[in-house]
Amino acid sequence: MDEVSVVVAHAERATLRVGDVFLKVDADQARIDIEVEAMSRAPVPTPEVLWRKPPVLAIAALPGATLGTLGGPSTGSPAAWAAAGAALRKLHDAPPPPWPGRAGRSAVALAAELDAECASLVASGLLPTDLVTRNRQVAEAALRPWTPAFTHGDLQIAHVFLDDDEVTGIIDWSEAGHGDPLYDLATFLLGHEEHLDDVLAGYGTAVDLDVIRAWWSLRSLLAVRWLTEHGFDPFAPGCEVDVLRSRM
Repeated sequence: MDEVSVVVAHAERATLRVGDVFLKVDADQARIDIEVEAMSRAPVPTPEVLWRKPPVLAIAALPGATLGTLGGPSTGSPAAWAAAGAALRKLHDAPPPPWPGRAGRSAVALAAELDAECASLVASGLLPTDLVTRNRQVAEAALRPWTPAFTHGDLQIAHVFLDDDEVTGIIDWSEAGHGDPLYDLATFLLGHEEHLDDVLAGYGTAVDLDVIRAWWSLRSLLAVRWLTEHGFDPFAPGCEVDVLRSRM
């Protein structure tokens, strides 16, 4: 029997790897439905769906490797980073799905969520007031109208696989839908700002860098408490709290 390894596990879902097969276990059937539908619509390489038996989705492993992880060293040539940017542009140029994804929350809803989260971070003492206040100011630039695009919604650097400077696949589509394309760019580059120019060279169009930086602050502020409560460490070097500190 192949060894079973735990890729990620928390109260909401878990992913296991058995040989060349990934088993995603999610009690929320809607997330699995969105993931499968989004992969069928996406104009970029995605994993092969092997079978579905709720609450489990089985997908095939992708060839290649990621360009790194949040908080870890980044790898790959400038051409590889540019290839990731080109894949993102292809996704964002495609007809968007009819449902909103994580990147599609309205500015009004995001502002309310962000203000409540900032108040909680300060009240609990999890983060210092000046750090929260400064990043809330930076995050304001993301709270503006945008043209909806096909967005992945959770495009962490660990979700894009490449081989020989070509994208072989993008995984974890459960947060996909229509939304702000700059959210995807910011998520992919979170903690790896040094590769911004390479990714944008592949993306092929000018973007508002203040909005990218705003999404770094906004996403990190919203993530810190959730990560802490689910067994992750946003205070690790290069992770969310360091991203917030870099804006000071």
